[in-house]
Amino acid sequence: MNGTTEVLLSEEQLQTRIRELGRQIGQDYAGKEPLLVGVLKGAAMFLVDLIRAVDLPLAIDFMAVSSYGAATESSGVVRILKDLETPIEGRDVVLVEDIIDSGLTIAYVLDMLRRRGPASLKVCALLVKEKAVEAGLKADYVGFTIPDKFVVGYGLDFDEKYRNLPYLGVLAS
Repeated sequence: MNGTTEVLLSEEQLQTRIRELGRQIGQDYAGKEPLLVGVLKGAAMFLVDLIRAVDLPLAIDFMAVSSYGAATESSGVVRILKDLETPIEGRDVVLVEDIIDSGLTIAYVLDMLRRRGPASLKVCALLVKEKAVEAGLKADYVGFTIPDKFVVGYGLDFDEKYRNLPYLGVLAS
């Protein structure tokens, strides 16, 4: 499996940046107990490593959304596959996303969550593609801005494969 990808971000680079993000979230939410919401399946590894780096009491929950299926480009249709179990009204919520690509999925999820009345709602994305930044999409906490390439590893997949790679790689064509 390792021979099919070119390393874009090493395991060490990922872990160093995640610790920095965790410290920043800890500082920003000092005295509060935020709810970190991971978007399954891609953000699961990131969320687990991130919460270990946040030195605060916190809670976690998960959502599952789909806009890709088995393709390498978004279908343009967002479906909620699993909703939150925790009510978020009046809570400080940080949506933890693996990647912001077209921005369609994150915009849909943020709109849905805002309607539930959280005290605050921020986004922590491990990866933001350059084209999303150029389109004006941004997250409150960003791990890395990456080129417009299809990436796998560290939770991100292609047709459910490659999630277990400890690094982030570009899928060889």
